Amino acid sequence: MSARRFRYALDPLCLAACALYALNRWVLKPAFPASTFLHGHLADVLLIPAALPLVLWLQRRLAVRTHDATPSVGEVAMHLVVWAILAEGVGPFFLHQGTADGWDIAAYSAGAVASSVWWSMI
Repeated sequence: MSARRFRYALDPLCLAACALYALNRWVLKPAFPASTFLHGHLADVLLIPAALPLVLWLQRRLAVRTHDATPSVGEVAMHLVVWAILAEGVGPFFLHQGTADGWDIAAYSAGAVASSVWWSMI
């Protein structure tokens, strides 16, 4: 783990992912209505880099997380698995919300790998 203190919601990757999510939602999707990637997968790629820092911050405040280091590969992987199960399994099957889609899991995974690489370099 990194010796540097993780900045949670102020992490540059988190800020960039949140900004890109907003840009996609309010500018890119309306401008490119036929884009399957913008409409179906970009938000999924951004899930880990945008949401994980906020979840880790909450875990830190609740004393579930005991340090302020950058997210470890294990933390990223564990949250990836949990969110994939919830969003692609529990939601569609039990709540009848959304559609289970393997491509969404691939997109979550791509964002998780990119995030892990980024956080391991800072």
